[in-house]
Amino acid sequence: MAKKLLLWFSVLMGIILLAACTKSPESSAQQQNEKTATSQQVVRIGYQKSSTLLTLLKQSGELDQQLAKQGYKVSWHEFTSGLPLLEALNVGNIDVSADVADTVPVFAQAADAQITYYAKEAASPTAQAILIPANSQIKTLADLKGKKIAVTKAAGSHYLLIEALNKAGLSLKDITPSWLTPADGRAAFEHGSVAAWVTWEPYVSSGQIQQHAKILTTGEGLASYKRYYLASSSFTEQHPEVIEQIIAALKAKAEWVKNSPEDAAKILAPLWGNLPLDVVQQANAHRSYQVEAVTAEDLLDQQKIADAFFKEGLLPKNIDAKSSQIFHTQP
Repeated sequence: MAKKLLLWFSVLMGIILLAACTKSPESSAQQQNEKTATSQQVVRIGYQKSSTLLTLLKQSGELDQQLAKQGYKVSWHEFTSGLPLLEALNVGNIDVSADVADTVPVFAQAADAQITYYAKEAASPTAQAILIPANSQIKTLADLKGKKIAVTKAAGSHYLLIEALNKAGLSLKDITPSWLTPADGRAAFEHGSVAAWVTWEPYVSSGQIQQHAKILTTGEGLASYKRYYLASSSFTEQHPEVIEQIIAALKAKAEWVKNSPEDAAKILAPLWGNLPLDVVQQANAHRSYQVEAVTAEDLLDQQKIADAFFKEGLLPKNIDAKSSQIFHTQP
């Protein structure tokens, strides 16, 4: 009996060994792919709906493909607005951020975030505005006194509101700010819960065309509205080749958007909540989509924003914007 058991055991082990030696090419390929996937370093990129260029790159898969050639796998993470996006960058939940309004890095720096500016989009002052209902009795900035106004905290629109009020001899203390995300701000505006809504594209164009809102003022002469791309300083130092690749991809996509506005709108419309094509095209026409290197002069503008927020008591401490780190591409 023992001999028979030993014989069956030997036969069974032979079958197992034979199967292991004769695995199908598909099985071997699958294991190799899994090994490659686990050996790739993951790049975690955060973005928001107004992050047009990186949204398009995500949709096309171009950046994923380009970074895969360098051994990186992209993990995409969407946020409602710029402040939670940079908060995630600060605590290490993402490595790279898409563009955010010029105000947002100021709050991040005040929270001692170790971040690096790696690119910017040139000023787009008409890409943000103060909207009022079509039948509003508000005629001038001074008429905002005592009104409830929807605005997203720390967004570029927040700074626009501060500067608009200052121009009228007012401050945030003269109004009732309603701190809302863009989606909630739109809902409040639609239902008449607020007298005005300070927002940015594509919400400005959507408000004009779909809700028949009027523009009380844009950012022209008040807030330049540059958009900055940032990354974790440690990630930037360790992986400059990734940042270089992202910058190159952004510049190429920016040119495509400007040269193919209708095609860009067709892709973005469903991604932006099925907005009408004319809304998307108008929104994009208000953005510069001019990707450039960040300069020392830009940090001086950032200091002005920081000073304005600190004066209003909205920053826990004043900052030295000039001390921020700037990524320089290799020649």
